[in-house]
Amino acid sequence: MADRRLFFRSWFYFRQGWSLYFAFIFAAVNTLTTTYFLAIERYSELKAIFPTFVHYVTIASVIGIPILVLMGYSHFKKSGAFKSETDINIEANPHQRRILMNTEVLLVLCLKINAIVLKLSRNEKLSDDELVELTKLQEELNEHIKNRTIGKDR
Repeated sequence: MADRRLFFRSWFYFRQGWSLYFAFIFAAVNTLTTTYFLAIERYSELKAIFPTFVHYVTIASVIGIPILVLMGYSHFKKSGAFKSETDINIEANPHQRRILMNTEVLLVLCLKINAIVLKLSRNEKLSDDELVELTKLQEELNEHIKNRTIGKDR
């Protein structure tokens, strides 16, 4: 079990390293090299703007990096794309779904505990209705704990 888990964890870390770092850098270098030596070098008008590969990389970086930062910012903050990705991840990942469901249950519990603490701090007694409500909440939580699994949508 531990060997299998180690293999899949290593595979995950490899894919992250490959896709986020190696492939990203490799693609950037490949794109800059290919566009310069196959396109810019062959056209005198472009060669006048970018006389050397270093000039091309510098100008492309000075213009491209801020544009890409703005696109990344827009993706996370201004468009619905990131929200959709997050929604899909929660729908597809039972662990994320479980965390969300547990959090929803805990919010109700925290509010109820807060109300009880406030009432008791004022030296007030809990009414019979509040005791029934607390008992019902406790039963619901026990049922939730008893029936929850990673894959269930309760």
